[in-house]
Amino acid sequence: MVNQVHRGDSGWQSCKSDSSGASNSGGESSKESSRCSTPVLDGDRSDRLRDKMRRRIESGDRWFSLEFFPPRTASGAVNLISRFDRMGSGGPLFIDITWHPAGDPGSDKETSSMMIASTAVNYCGLESILHLTCCNQTKERITGHLAKAKHLGLKNIMALRGDPVGVDWEEEEGGFNYAVDLVKQIRSEFDDYFDICVAGYPTGHPEAESYEEDLQHLKEKVDAGADFVITQLFFRAETFLKFLDDCRAIGITCPILPGIFPIQGYQSLRQLVKLSKLEVPEEITKVIEPIKDNDAAIRNYGIQQAVQMCQVLLDSGKVPGLHFYTLNREVATMEVLRQLGMWIEDPRRPLPWAVSAHPKRKVEDVRPIFWASRPKSYIYRTQDWDDFPNGRWGNSSSPAFGELNDYYLFYLKSKSSKDALLQMWGEELMNEESVYEVFTCYITAQSNRSGHKVMCLPWNDEPLAQETNLLKDELEKVNRRGVLTINSQPNINGKPSADPIVGWGPAGGYVFQKAYLEFFTSSENVTALLKVLKKYEPRVNYHIVNVHGRNLTNAPEMQPNAVTWGIFPGREIVQPTVVDPVSFMFWKDEAFALWIEQWAKLYEDESPSRMIIKYIHDNYFLVNLVDNDFPLENCLWQVIDDMLELLDAPPEPLNNETVSE
Repeated sequence: MVNQVHRGDSGWQSCKSDSSGASNSGGESSKESSRCSTPVLDGDRSDRLRDKMRRRIESGDRWFSLEFFPPRTASGAVNLISRFDRMGSGGPLFIDITWHPAGDPGSDKETSSMMIASTAVNYCGLESILHLTCCNQTKERITGHLAKAKHLGLKNIMALRGDPVGVDWEEEEGGFNYAVDLVKQIRSEFDDYFDICVAGYPTGHPEAESYEEDLQHLKEKVDAGADFVITQLFFRAETFLKFLDDCRAIGITCPILPGIFPIQGYQSLRQLVKLSKLEVPEEITKVIEPIKDNDAAIRNYGIQQAVQMCQVLLDSGKVPGLHFYTLNREVATMEVLRQLGMWIEDPRRPLPWAVSAHPKRKVEDVRPIFWASRPKSYIYRTQDWDDFPNGRWGNSSSPAFGELNDYYLFYLKSKSSKDALLQMWGEELMNEESVYEVFTCYITAQSNRSGHKVMCLPWNDEPLAQETNLLKDELEKVNRRGVLTINSQPNINGKPSADPIVGWGPAGGYVFQKAYLEFFTSSENVTALLKVLKKYEPRVNYHIVNVHGRNLTNAPEMQPNAVTWGIFPGREIVQPTVVDPVSFMFWKDEAFALWIEQWAKLYEDESPSRMIIKYIHDNYFLVNLVDNDFPLENCLWQVIDDMLELLDAPPEPLNNETVSE
């Protein structure tokens, strides 16, 4: 069952920038071609953030971006990545991640700014800007952070001086005291690799001697190499519009994005105002003071105030994009964007799987189908590849998939807590049929015997995708009989690429699929299945393997089999998904390990529940089936029916043919 495949075509973030690069505007709309993780299908199209902005400005398409800060805990990191996936669906151009000097921001900790930004790019497919400050950092250390960011695939930096650790700013020996020096350092050491954003202050920086002097400092940052500007928050539209006009008057021509802060609570407003040293206008304090203890009322007011202010900005014709300070919350920002008509959940996907925004993967357009519901795992296991398949998978005899031993990594963990997983998968399992029931409840979205809906499985951390719902009745039937499906797709013969359920790729194309089914099942079932499959060859290709490596397949010369492809105007055929027998042997290690790592380990050692899962892990087979005759009715359900009918028939000698170890 192909999970809800996270759309990789959304981008995010805040931003103000304009850019000097060049790129053609191709045949797609600027909005489509500028979403953060859209693959570069046209070789001459720049995928730089500043060029995406420029295309949007030239076409008149509005955009928004989002700011987040690193969480304090590992569980907070898991939750934030889930929020990235949800908020990414609305189509932000980019996101940005703040830099917290006290939180070891450049480390490999799962809560560091560097790791959160890297995860957003690599595993969520979001164009991301990493904040970097001068605070308590030497020139060498800053250069080290930038080199690490480049290695991780980060392409955008917001260069800031940063807030002092104490009351007053203290100079760092061998460091920088101003953001302009940081901009110069980035350009000196890394030339034009990074797109650079800097901060603007609509009412002037609180430490500046005058508003006019602060404008000159901003111009110095832009002249030093900054590509765009994002402003500090403000409360009146006219404050930003005056600032924008003043910037243009002194020759600042790059994009300048307004920083929008929807008021969400009394205390958060007070804290932010304290940090930014701003004054809240009287007309706002008069409204919120009487309702300061009513969070819902303040949030509703904040939404309406932000909508009205944003509408004035957009109606001015001078503001192409809005940057939102989310405070790591989603409700208020999403509601503001919905009311502005800017939150657009486009059901179309650039490819049938979730893409990465790492620059070295921008040409990647082929993957094995096995990781369809675990794209973050696939990206993790292939992160050290130097080149990625483009056009066709090829016939690699030994793809170098990395080992997956780090199931604890926050971007690979289930979003659900241990208690929630036990409620869904069973506090206590009685037998193998208890496991069948869990799979069936997941397929049907019905509650289990304890009254809890099964919303995920170890192989699928999201509810069923719409595409899988097309197979729901058949999937329910086979799972009840111990054919435990973890991946599937229907056969498709020339559906429009704009189809809301199975469509992908540019508009005006047609997509095709071979029926695919992947499942765990018992050795008894596999013995019967092998007998049945003889009458379906060569129409059906199969690959059957157990945890010990017992390997049965009829794949011709271990060649990959394209199971998804598309035909688009003016382009070669794109075949983004394959069944590759060699890769399947790497996937099977992960697929079997998930029984133990994510399910069995919920229970005590030697407990009956744990032993049931371990028995399945040790004795069941992993099977994939492909029906090559995609124009005809899917025959895979008949294959399974024939297998079950053979099992239900009166016992006959099976010539001692068995696949058990």
